[in-house]
Amino acid sequence: MNTSILLRRVLPALVVLALAAGAWFWSTRTKPVTVVLKAVDRGNVESTVVNTRAGTVEACQRTRLSTIMGGRIEYLGVKEGDKVKKGQLLMKLWNDDQKAQQALAEAQRAMAAQRVKEVCTTAASAARDAERQTALKNKGFVSEAREDTAKSEADARAAACATARADVAQAAARINVTRVEQGRMSLYAPFDGTVAKIVGELGEYSTPSPPGVATPPAIDLIDESCLYIEAPMDEVDAPRIQVGQPVRVSLDALPKQPLAGKVRRVAPYVLAVEKQARTVDVEVDFERPPGVNLLVGYSADVEIVLAGRPNVLRVPTAALIEGSKVMVLNVDSGKLEERKVKAGMANWEFTEIVEGLSEGERIVISLEREGVKVGARATAAADAAAVAPK
Repeated sequence: MNTSILLRRVLPALVVLALAAGAWFWSTRTKPVTVVLKAVDRGNVESTVVNTRAGTVEACQRTRLSTIMGGRIEYLGVKEGDKVKKGQLLMKLWNDDQKAQQALAEAQRAMAAQRVKEVCTTAASAARDAERQTALKNKGFVSEAREDTAKSEADARAAACATARADVAQAAARINVTRVEQGRMSLYAPFDGTVAKIVGELGEYSTPSPPGVATPPAIDLIDESCLYIEAPMDEVDAPRIQVGQPVRVSLDALPKQPLAGKVRRVAPYVLAVEKQARTVDVEVDFERPPGVNLLVGYSADVEIVLAGRPNVLRVPTAALIEGSKVMVLNVDSGKLEERKVKAGMANWEFTEIVEGLSEGERIVISLEREGVKVGARATAAADAAAVAPK
């Protein structure tokens, strides 16, 4: 069989086989992964720290009032939510027995005052008599013994007068004691504020808080005119936090309404709570009145700005690999490549790029997608424009 005849018979089969092999290769070839790209832009990058657990909105003045002694509630002059003034009587316990003691002490003081008149009048008379006896003795009309007797009588009457006056002072002190005892049964507002909570009703027995035993206060009073944030910060971040540093405050109750503040105090000790990280409490003042009705006890997050760099090249922090690499798409080869960069200041959102990238270059930010790795074939997502620099 000649060669031309053989080729005519074999060539179609080879072509069919090649086409089948090509179809199989294209069908089994790995499809390129779709990646999201973002252009490197310029903007502000700040070094910040955030609280480890939720902070709390606190009142500058808050007191949990309890009577020093226990007793039945006789007077309750406020209800929850009432506005009160400093010095206003809030609650009083039954104390008729103490009032009776005061009345008795006042009667004793009155009686002691009357005795002073009696005894001191007699003492004055004895003193005059002693002076007369001295004059008579000097003229030789009475003996020296008579003079001594008169002087001794005058001294004794004067001592009795002093004792009577002391009895009056003692009775007055006893009255003050009864008044102090009555003060133990009453609660007065130490400042202008709002009654947040009352434990007990009229006629019920109110129990004071004994040392070492946590019991609910009779009245919880807060001053809503001055508020601040208290938040726990990790002990590692504490050395970098200084009074006066700017703060961004976020409240769960007011999403998308960040408030400006400043650090007003950094606790001088580390708080160690069982099964929790060691933290340092930081207090934050609002730069200006919030303009909204904040409630004491709201949960809050604080972001303290330690330093900042304006108008620098930056990339999303999540786009960094091992802190010093980024992934780019080689347009010519259609494959993903890794590029080393030098990072500068960073926070959880953006990282400054000092070397390795130019403004406008696009990097891969969808590192979490399956198949995104160095050398993989990739195509840019159609919505890549959505992450272009703004």
